[in-house]
Amino acid sequence: MSLFFINRPIFAWVIAIVIMLGGLLALTSLPISQYPQIAPTTVNISATYPGADAQTVENSVTKVIEQGMTGIDNLDYMTATSTSTGSASITLTFTTAADPDTAQVQTQNKLQLVQSQLPQVVQSNGITVSKSSTGFLMVIGFVSTDAKMNSTDLADYVDATVNDTLKRVEGVGSTQLFGSGYAMRIWLDPDQLAKYALMPSDIASAIEAQNTQVSAGQLGGLPARKGQQLNATVTAKSRLQTAEQFRNIILKSQTDGSLVRLNDVATVELGAESYTTQANYNGKPAAGVAVNLATGANAINTAEAVRSTIARLSSTFPQGVEVVYPYDTSPFVRL
Repeated sequence: MSLFFINRPIFAWVIAIVIMLGGLLALTSLPISQYPQIAPTTVNISATYPGADAQTVENSVTKVIEQGMTGIDNLDYMTATSTSTGSASITLTFTTAADPDTAQVQTQNKLQLVQSQLPQVVQSNGITVSKSSTGFLMVIGFVSTDAKMNSTDLADYVDATVNDTLKRVEGVGSTQLFGSGYAMRIWLDPDQLAKYALMPSDIASAIEAQNTQVSAGQLGGLPARKGQQLNATVTAKSRLQTAEQFRNIILKSQTDGSLVRLNDVATVELGAESYTTQANYNGKPAAGVAVNLATGANAINTAEAVRSTIARLSSTFPQGVEVVYPYDTSPFVRL
């Protein structure tokens, strides 16, 4: 073979130039990250069961999902974590022969088959399936420089206005919020429950029944009676918004005609969804968002796109909120 090219130097040069041009074209599409992708493909499943302890999460969420993941092509092994904060995380590790996109699709299909077996509150909170790389690309901090907003205020604002926008940035695989937003907290009094012969399940059923969005229909709608000329759409009360509205939820009626309301058996207040996380930056209230790079994405371009998105959104941030980047791996990639 070598003699063939030695006797035809022009042809050899043409082949060499074509290979070089092909390499230059391929160079522009190569993924750029801090570390090479030497680890096998992994897909992560995350779910949340608010108020549940680790054992409950393990029995009702983690094991159900694990049992449903059998039969996936090229699946090597699984690891799972259940925490006392109500979160479940299952990581599926595939062999090197697995395609990341195919692995994610098959995982989602298997998850759909067992989703109906999970608690309703877990389904309502949503279950995420991602194939983002392990380790953070960068962490974005939102700091209240004048301390007019606490950590819960910041986390709630960031989750509502920033987090979803970041997830849509090209190259972002997933995001993780450091902080906890607001939630309606209901603290049951066991003595009062016993007094009125109520169970926690009775409270949950009453809240679910009276805190819902319903379609009330129309007056005079089709098919209309003869001579009917007007119709009106009935607008019913929407979901409850304030703590006072939750306090007035009716639980049961007494034999004397009096009503037992939620306020009689529980303390209702607007508080943090979770008290296990408290974020501060240089002693000031803060919230953070960690960004994971999508598999095969360009770390430099993704970091620049994230910074550009934050800069665009910063004009709408509340006064006194400053954006910082306490952790960013993209400068090391540039080196």
